[in-house]
Amino acid sequence: MSVDSTHNTPNESTRGLDRYFQITERGSSVKQEIIAGLTTFLAMVYSVIVVPSMLGAAGFNQSAVFIATCLVAAFGSLLMGLWARLPMAIGCAISLTAFTAFSLVLGQGVCIPVALGAVFLMGVVFTFITVTGIRGWIMRNMPTGIAHGTGIGIGLFLLLIAANGVGLVIKNPQAGLPVAFGDFMSLPVIMSLVGLAAIIGLEKRRVPGGILLVIIAISVFGLIFDPNVKYHGLFALPTFGGDGSLLGSLDIMGALNPVILPTVLALVMTAIFDATGTIRAVAGQANLLTERGNIISGGKALTADSVSSIFAGFVGGSPAAVYIESAAGTAAGGKTGLTATTVGLLFVMMLFLAPLSSLVPSYATAPALMYVGLLMLSNVSKLDMDDSVDALSGLLCAVFIVLTGNIVTGIMLGFVSLVIGRVVSGDFKRLNIGTVIIAIALVVFYAGGGLFKSRLPCCSFA
Repeated sequence: MSVDSTHNTPNESTRGLDRYFQITERGSSVKQEIIAGLTTFLAMVYSVIVVPSMLGAAGFNQSAVFIATCLVAAFGSLLMGLWARLPMAIGCAISLTAFTAFSLVLGQGVCIPVALGAVFLMGVVFTFITVTGIRGWIMRNMPTGIAHGTGIGIGLFLLLIAANGVGLVIKNPQAGLPVAFGDFMSLPVIMSLVGLAAIIGLEKRRVPGGILLVIIAISVFGLIFDPNVKYHGLFALPTFGGDGSLLGSLDIMGALNPVILPTVLALVMTAIFDATGTIRAVAGQANLLTERGNIISGGKALTADSVSSIFAGFVGGSPAAVYIESAAGTAAGGKTGLTATTVGLLFVMMLFLAPLSSLVPSYATAPALMYVGLLMLSNVSKLDMDDSVDALSGLLCAVFIVLTGNIVTGIMLGFVSLVIGRVVSGDFKRLNIGTVIIAIALVVFYAGGGLFKSRLPCCSFA
């Protein structure tokens, strides 16, 4: 009897997984889903190196951010897999990490606890507008050009951040344009350019985890030849307290300061434009759209990524979103939540590899940032130049995201130029009330918030 029970257990477990995740119904298998999960993990695991590096530049404790990044990816992916049952992995969004580090903390002088409070509030607001349907309304009233322009601008922003971080582009010490070409023969510049070219080649060949492989290869090179790169161990038990811990360090009351609230709105708006399109794109690739073009379990998917941002603010990470790298897993055959669940479990295991975050030099992560930025520039091809007002407003949005170093500035200018352009060109009939309301709201929040005009000392929230 016990022998029969032993032989039946694996089959029962497999059948249980099949029923819960609807694996057979969606034309997949347990093996295929696990392979897809591993593929997605390898495609996005670079985030546990890139995110701590970016936030570390803004003064965050990198070891603490490494733990937070793993926790957010584990929590979000498990929530998406077990609840929404979709093959989409969630992690700290690179674009929103850039906003948090370089625009909010470094650009505006907001201290880290208040910044984390803003991330938490962003998650709360994001969840509210998702479950009430406001998020869908905003997306329906989002001009196509500005939606694509935001992606282009964020891509350019990431390129500039990465290039500046390794000295490829520097602040111009002479009169003239604000930036200048750096030292081409320096080690960081050479390795960054070689690494970027290698990533482009590996991704063209569809090598799973190509980005991670390049990061590892350059890090090993740095460990051997760069005296600034030192080995501090491989495995370590994660610490959730003590000096430098970010767990529960958020300052919600500070983030409720009226001067900070426009930033919360900026994070929400950026997340709306960035995350929702990614979810739809991945769902479309996995054939998880209804006959009417809606995402299967779309409401749960949207809620899962917004709730993950609440969790991110609490544990000390940047806002969360579905990773476009999930497309690597769906391309490998992932169709169910078992794919995302596999990703989540693998990120739990990553918690024990925290010392790796201090082993990776900036010139190892810069190629990954540059590559993601270049991918986002592909949105240019989606602009409809036959509708020049829409397309050029999108490009204006993109350019000023980079020139001002502020994502919401570009979005606001894009909306304003679109509304005025439609009226002046006589195309005002193509405007809808939703677009006008969003444009007015952005102008009011922007003009009324001193956040975008001056640095904010941390003591102002004491």
